Amino acid sequence: MRKLIIGTILALSCLAHLSALAAELPSATGSSIRAALSSGRPSVVDFGARSCIPCKKMAPILEELNRELKGKANVLFNDVWKDDVLARDYRIQMIPTQIFFNAAGKEVKRHMGFMDKADILKELKALGLK
Repeated sequence: MRKLIIGTILALSCLAHLSALAAELPSATGSSIRAALSSGRPSVVDFGARSCIPCKKMAPILEELNRELKGKANVLFNDVWKDDVLARDYRIQMIPTQIFFNAAGKEVKRHMGFMDKADILKELKALGLK
C-alpha cells in the first residue's frame, strides 16, 4: 500500500511538472511583439531568461495574466539569452525588465526586477485596461 501511495504521489508530481512546462509562455519574437503593439491594446513585455531566479518567479504570474487578459491586453515574455538582438533593440540592461506600452504601441514605462501581479495589473489599468 505504501508503494502505491508513493508511486501515485510521484506520478502526480510529474504530471504537474509537465503541465507547468506546457503552460510556459513562448519566447516572443520581434514580429510577435510588433503585432501586440499594433493590436490597439495595452501591452507588457517581460524581458528575462528561463533560468534567472526572479524571472522564474514571474513566469507563473505572466502565464496567469496572459490567460486572464486574453483579448484585453497583451502579456509577452522574451528570453534574452535566446534572442539577444531583441534585448539590444529594446536596450535591456538587467533582467527581468518589464516594458509597458499603451494601446498605440508607445513605450510608457519600464521596470527592472521582479514585479508582482498586482503591480503589473495596476500599470496595465493605468494604460486603459478595463
